[in-house]
Amino acid sequence: MRSTTKLIAILTGLVFTHLASAQSQPQRWVSAGGALTEWVVAVGGEAQLVGVDTTSQHPESIRSLPSIGYQRQLSSEGILSLRPNILIGTEEMGPPPVLDQLRAAGVKVEVLSAGADVAALQANLSRLGGLLGKDTQARELTEQYARRLEVQHARVAQAQLHQTAPGVLLLVSHSGSQPMVAGVGTVGDWLIKQAGGRNLATHNGYKIFSAEAMAGLNPEVLVFTDRAQDGASSREALLKQNPLLAQTQAASSQRLIEIDPTLLVGGLGPRLPDAMNALSRAFYPEDGSRNAKVSPAQ
Repeated sequence: MRSTTKLIAILTGLVFTHLASAQSQPQRWVSAGGALTEWVVAVGGEAQLVGVDTTSQHPESIRSLPSIGYQRQLSSEGILSLRPNILIGTEEMGPPPVLDQLRAAGVKVEVLSAGADVAALQANLSRLGGLLGKDTQARELTEQYARRLEVQHARVAQAQLHQTAPGVLLLVSHSGSQPMVAGVGTVGDWLIKQAGGRNLATHNGYKIFSAEAMAGLNPEVLVFTDRAQDGASSREALLKQNPLLAQTQAASSQRLIEIDPTLLVGGLGPRLPDAMNALSRAFYPEDGSRNAKVSPAQ
């Protein structure tokens, strides 16, 4: 009896020792969704990251991490090879069968919101703070973001005392493909409005428009992105592929503004306030300057 009791005590001790050791090991995270990955880093979780998706390009320090592919086309084999404890992403990531496979393999799948609103961002930061044990940092970031938005709103209100809000279209394309227009409920729409513009697109989500339809809306400002090109060549490519856009007010007044496409993925990210500020200056130019390229600090 004594030997049996002693054996049980030893085994129980080994189990608790194993559990304590497992809990003391740093978590291994993989992240999908550019903005969300940026927040993981900002809250203090960069040391946990062992892999990121292709939309996660900021900050520069994470670019050397292994890639788990595009967030909507994840592979369970590639992710499992990194031995993660947690996959964190938004409802944009998938496909669902892959997420189910990861859960079955013991990976904790955390799905946060990609919603383009402050309430969703606040919930995301609160969840990240809880997962990382950094509630204070997450709360401080939430408060800082709110303050920056207040300053931005005041700046726009002041500008609109003297100038009317310009009509804007935001175009997203990839490698010269036919552009999609950012509609209601997108990060692009939120960015336009926060910067003081009027989004001329009234549909929901992102939608492909014909050049005729875009030209027919006759935007005063065209905000665009192309992941394959940058600078003047990107503007030239946009107008070459969609020549009717050259007839718009935006083209004739050279109000063509390029933005970083990673700003638009994974919900509201930490670099968006800088992008808003840059867009506002282009929407309401004080010195007559109308061309711009929005590249918030990395």
